[in-house]
Parts: sequence; C-alpha cells; structure tokens
Amino acid sequence: MTVPNVLSLVRIALVPLFLWLVLGPQWDVAALAVLVVSGITDYLDGKIARSLGQTSRLGAILDPVADRLYILAVVIGLGLREIIPWWLAIILPLRDVFLFSLVPFLRTRGFSALPVHFLGKAATAGLLYAFPLLLLGDGTGVVADLANVFGWAFTIWGVGLYWWAGILYTFQLRHLLTTMPPVRST
Repeated sequence: MTVPNVLSLVRIALVPLFLWLVLGPQWDVAALAVLVVSGITDYLDGKIARSLGQTSRLGAILDPVADRLYILAVVIGLGLREIIPWWLAIILPLRDVFLFSLVPFLRTRGFSALPVHFLGKAATAGLLYAFPLLLLGDGTGVVADLANVFGWAFTIWGVGLYWWAGILYTFQLRHLLTTMPPVRST
C-alpha cells in the first residue's frame, strides 16, 4: 500500500460523500470542497508515484477508476439537480460503457487495459474542471454567471476530447488485434 494508492482510495471513498452533499442537503460549497480535494489528490497521487518511484499495477487501476467514479457521480448529481441536461449525463458514461465492452477483445491479446494517453488525461482534466464550475454556476450573481460560462466551455471541450480519446482507444485496440496473435488459454 503506497501513498499514491492511499490517496486514490481516499478519492474513491469521497464519492458517496459528494453525492450525498449534492443530492441530500444540497450543500454545494461542501460538495465543491470535496471536488477540489479530489482534484488535488488526483494530481498528487500521480506526482508522488512518479517522483518516488511508487507506481504500481494497483495504482494504474485505482486512479482511472476514481476518475470514472467521479465523472459518473457528478453527472448523476448534476443531472438529478437539473444543472446539466440528461443527454449529457448519458453520453459521458456511455463512452466508458463502450470502452468496457472492448475489454474481452483486449484479453484475447493478453491485455486488460490500454495505456492511458495524453488525450484521455486532457479530456478527464477538462471534465474535472467543468463540473465544479457548473455546480458553482448553479447560483446567482456575477461569479455564478462566469462559472457557468467557463463550466460549459470546459464541458464542451471535455466531452469532445473524452469521446475522441475513446475513438483513439478503439483504433489502438484494432491495431493490437491486427498485429498481435491471440494468447493461448492455459
């Protein structure tokens, strides 16, 4: 159990708290604080893992799982609060469902996942900026208006990059399937 893995587990443990804060008492400031803590720990777990040589297979799984759980939790929360339209709350997780459906094909070549590439990280970062801004934009006043504009800008770019990254992953899988022989079952 490394420090980066503990940080990823903390992020995962904060997901239900975020949902409760957004949907229960609607304490948006506290929910924003959870998102900020999540963003900071997301940055720190990768930075610490690389700088201290604490990268691990578990960490390579936990970090993207935490990212996906936050994206799912936020789109559900913001969708139920009617801060974002339902079509948006559906198309983001739909990309992950699509990529998850490709895992059996990866396994035929001995892989359980494709390496994360920069475009996927940029897309996730854009979305993780967008969601707190959209939540902050669900108010009144100049700050809420600005947060809403910037939140939607990050959302549009984030969704586009998120799906573009998914398409690139599909092309990577196609390349693997055409260039690598299937692994033998034992």
